[in-house]
Amino acid sequence: MRLSLLLLLLLLPGPPPAPGMEDAAFPHLGESSQPPPRACPLRCSCPRADTVDCNGLDLQVFPDNITRAAQHLSLQNNQLQELPYNELSRLSSLRTLNLHNNLISSEGLPDEAFESLTQLQHIYVAHNKLSVAPQFLPRSLRVADLAANQVTEIFPLTFGEKPALSLSSNRLSYLPPSLPPSLERLHLQNNLISKVPRGALSRQTHLRELYLQHNQLTDSGLDATTFSKLHHLEYLDLSHNRLASVPAGLPRTLAVLHLGRNRIRGVEAARLRGARGLRYLLLQHNQLGATGLPAGALRPLRGLHTLHLYGNGLDRVPLALPRRLRALVLPHNHVTTLGARDLAGTPGLAELNLAYNRLVSARVHRRAFRPLRALRSLDLAGNLLTRLPGGLPGGLHTLRLQRNQLRALEPEPLAGLDQLRELSLAHNRLRVGDIGPGTWHELQALQVLDLSHNELSFVPPDLPEALEELHLQGNRISHVGPEAFLSTPRLRALFLRANRLHMTSIAPDAFLGLLHLSVVDTAGNPEQVLVRLPPTTPRQPRAGSPRARRGPAV
Repeated sequence: MRLSLLLLLLLLPGPPPAPGMEDAAFPHLGESSQPPPRACPLRCSCPRADTVDCNGLDLQVFPDNITRAAQHLSLQNNQLQELPYNELSRLSSLRTLNLHNNLISSEGLPDEAFESLTQLQHIYVAHNKLSVAPQFLPRSLRVADLAANQVTEIFPLTFGEKPALSLSSNRLSYLPPSLPPSLERLHLQNNLISKVPRGALSRQTHLRELYLQHNQLTDSGLDATTFSKLHHLEYLDLSHNRLASVPAGLPRTLAVLHLGRNRIRGVEAARLRGARGLRYLLLQHNQLGATGLPAGALRPLRGLHTLHLYGNGLDRVPLALPRRLRALVLPHNHVTTLGARDLAGTPGLAELNLAYNRLVSARVHRRAFRPLRALRSLDLAGNLLTRLPGGLPGGLHTLRLQRNQLRALEPEPLAGLDQLRELSLAHNRLRVGDIGPGTWHELQALQVLDLSHNELSFVPPDLPEALEELHLQGNRISHVGPEAFLSTPRLRALFLRANRLHMTSIAPDAFLGLLHLSVVDTAGNPEQVLVRLPPTTPRQPRAGSPRARRGPAV
C-alpha cells in the first residue's frame, strides 16, 4: 500500500516553477535542443537561409521543397525544359533567378511565369531555346539576360524599366520597340539587325553603353537621328557590320567608338564634329586606302587618346592628327616612308605601332622620331629595315624590331636609351662580328633582350648588367664559355634551345655567380646538354635535362 502511494506521488506533476527559474538550457516536453532542419531540395545546397543552389545537377524537373524565403535561386547548367507557374509563383521573395544554360523553350515558359515575382531584380535566361521573349517581366527587374537564345520577337511591354538588358546572340532582325527609357546598358550584338527604325532610341536618354557589333547594319539602316538623343552614351560598338561611312549624329558624350571590320572607305570631319569628347576611335580592318583619311579629317577630335587604323591599306602616316593623341596603332598597312615632319604634329605620343608595314631604312628620316619626346613604346617589327633607325627618343621603354633584315648593330642609334627595358631583335640576320663594340654600353636599364633566330655563333660579349631575361634560341651557338655571362649578374632566365649545343658545350663555370638564375632552356639541340647551375642551388645538376631550374623538382 505504501509502495503504491509512493509511486502515485512521483507521477503527480509538481508545483509550477517560480517565475524566472526555468532552465533555459534544458529542453521542455515536445521540444528539441537542435534548431529545426532547413528546407532544401534534394541534391541542392542551401548555404544560407535565403539561397538555394541547384547548379549543374542535370535536373529535368523544377525542384520542389524550395523555401518561400528564398531570395537567390540558381538553376543554371541543368536540362530544364519548362518552368511550372505554380512553383514559381509562390517564390515571391526572389531577387535573383539564374536559369542560364538549360533547354527552356518559349512553349515551356508561361506568359505569366514571372509576373508574381515582384521583388525580382536579376534574371538570367541566356543559352536556352526561347524564340519569343517573356511577355511580362516584373517592374522591379534591373538586369535581364536573354542572350544566346533564338529570339525573333519581343512584346512591346516586356521589359518595363530595366537599366541593363542583354539580347545578344539571338535572331533579331530589328531593334526591339518600346525599350525601357531607363536603360543604361543594351547588348544586341550577334543578331541579324539591318536597320534601326527612326526614333527607336529617342527615349533611351540614360543609355551609356550600346553594343550592336556583329549585325548586318548598313548606312541606309542608320540616319542622323539614330544616336543623337543618347545624351549619356559613352560606349558604342558598331564593329563587324556593313557600314561604308562613319555614322552621323554621334553624341558629344561618346568616349569610345568601335567601327572595326566594316567597309568604311572615307572619314569626313563633319561626321565627327558632334563627338568632340571621343577618346578612343577604332577603325581597324576597313578600306580607307591612300585617300580615305584626308589631312585634318580627325581634327575635331581634340581630346582623342587612341587611334586604331590596323589593316587599312594606308601608304603613309595620316597628316594633321589630333595633337594630344597618345597612342597611334598602324600595323599591317603599306607605309613605306617616314619623313622628318610626319610625326611632328603629335608630340605627345606614348605608343607608336608601325609593325608589318613596308618601311625601308633609306626612307626613314633620321629625325622622324625626334619630336616624340614622350614616346615609351615603339613597334617597328615586320618591316624591311636593314639598320637601326636614328634619333630614337631617350625615354623609350620598349623597342621592337623583330622580323626585319638587320645585319649590323652599332652603338650610335642606341646611345642615350638609358631607360630602355625591353629590346626585341629576333628573326633578323645578325652575327656576333657585326655587333659593334660598345653597342650595349648605354642600355643601363635593359632587362629583356631577344636575339633569337639570328645567325649568332656564340653569346655576344659585354651584355647589359641589368639584364634578367636573354633569348638566344634558334641561333648557331655551339659553345658557351666560362666568361659568357660575367657582365650579367642579375640574369634569371636564359633560352638556348634549338642551337648547336652538345652535352659538354656549356663550360662548367659558365653560370658561376648568377645567383638569380632559375631557368636555362636547352631543348632542341643535337644532344641533351649538361647544365651546371651555381653551387647555391639546392639540387645537383643532371645530364639530359632540357631545362634546368633552381628549386624543387618540376
